[in-house]
Amino acid sequence: MVGVHSTVGTLVLLAFLALTVMNVVQLVQRRDFPWAIMVSRTAALLLVIQWALGFNLLVGESSITPFHYLAALASAGTVALEHGPGYSEPDPAKRRKIALAATAGTLVLVLVAWSIGMSR
Repeated sequence: MVGVHSTVGTLVLLAFLALTVMNVVQLVQRRDFPWAIMVSRTAALLLVIQWALGFNLLVGESSITPFHYLAALASAGTVALEHGPGYSEPDPAKRRKIALAATAGTLVLVLVAWSIGMSR
């Protein structure tokens, strides 16, 4: 199960890296990609799957530091920022800024959790 969690964790990291790069491009080019929402929702879904796997591992014996869990669960806030105020913002420029800030924040948190997990 740890191997599956590590693999999905890597996919989550790559998804939020791609999403952050995509949001940079959208902000710089001042345009929206119609498929951006699907990429965002897919990354969020992978993250939820990763949390479920992590909670399953938490029930068993786990030697991972609490900082791994804190970073992973803190990403819920940045994802919520993107999917809440980010989606509902009527001004496209502000919406792109919120999306970039939220996905970059999620990327950092996921990177921290992933780094801790991979070091074990």
